[in-house]
Amino acid sequence: MTPAMTQATTPGMPERGEFAAIIVAAGQGLRAGQPLPKQFALWRGKPVLRHSAETLAAAGANPIFVAIPGGAEGATRAALSGIANIRLIVGGATRQMSVANALSALEGDAPEFVLIHDAARPILPAAVIDRLLAALVDAPGAIPVLPVVDSLSIDAAGKMSGSADRDSLRRVQTPQAFRFADILAAHRAWDSPISAGDDAQVALAVGLEVAHVAGDEALRKLTFAEDFMAELPPMRTGMGYDVHRLAAGEELWLGGLLIPHDRGLAGHSDADVALHAVVDALLGSVGEGDIGQHFPPSDPQWKGARSAQFVEHAVMLVTKAGYRIGNVDLTIICEAPKIGPYRDAMRMKLAELLSVDTGQVNVKATTTERLGFAGREEGIAAQAIATVLALA
Repeated sequence: MTPAMTQATTPGMPERGEFAAIIVAAGQGLRAGQPLPKQFALWRGKPVLRHSAETLAAAGANPIFVAIPGGAEGATRAALSGIANIRLIVGGATRQMSVANALSALEGDAPEFVLIHDAARPILPAAVIDRLLAALVDAPGAIPVLPVVDSLSIDAAGKMSGSADRDSLRRVQTPQAFRFADILAAHRAWDSPISAGDDAQVALAVGLEVAHVAGDEALRKLTFAEDFMAELPPMRTGMGYDVHRLAAGEELWLGGLLIPHDRGLAGHSDADVALHAVVDALLGSVGEGDIGQHFPPSDPQWKGARSAQFVEHAVMLVTKAGYRIGNVDLTIICEAPKIGPYRDAMRMKLAELLSVDTGQVNVKATTTERLGFAGREEGIAAQAIATVLALA
């Protein structure tokens, strides 16, 4: 195992990588108001199901069984493309049946521990996984819980008939962790006509002890249409600025175009100062650092690289963060060459790289009135502002 998979936070706790996982994703998610089951709907730039699957895979879960609706294999494989150790199983008519199907399919692997998680809870903090595995040292099952903070009313025909003691109540989340053999036996013994709300109920029905561990508010469940309205800021802005010196014997790449000139910009890549400013603006808009962090000049693989691929990488990170590009405004600062003849071609090239309409891109140029390094024609500077909008 890699070092990241062997970290333990509690003495005696199972090492990461020594557990399997089941993701329950067999429902239709009709209340979410999406055009497809909510586990396949986009949320923060990728399918809901993919979020927790990536986290479980990174934590070392192997294998990861995903219980899916019949006929959804293609959609599931597309949603989980590239994630290791994924196996698919068709779910049943109820959540309990779906989990039972997955547990039976997992029996051949005979894992010691299994985490059972609802796909509709996309944010899965690693610390919760650690706490659950630690609890299995002393108990056959463990669930993440949160306190009830509001007063409770017992309803009778629309009227309050009493109250409940919130101090003894807990809100239950997933994943729920169990010793595999115990939870498999519990599901096989389940014969209640009432559908089990979660696996802890199935475990309690056969007398298994289920420990409480601290949950996390981030583990909330996506249920209604409003849950898919990005709680991220609806709009974010980033700024970028870059400078490269002019040197003899270099090509002049500017705004993605090769421009005839007696000198070119010097740098580790193609030194396209305009695109570099755009990249930094995009990275800044979603809090992803700067171009030097992603494409360090000390790395020989970027020697002479086209800056267009840097822009494409930044666009991918914007999408992954749950945003789309609203507009980009680029200013090139130089005495020569004159930018006017190339302005429209630059807008078109930038729009192509950003996958947006040309109306969302503006390119302009200015001089420094012969002041400073740009005025002395020692180099070219560029600055950019990018606005990104939350994905619906």
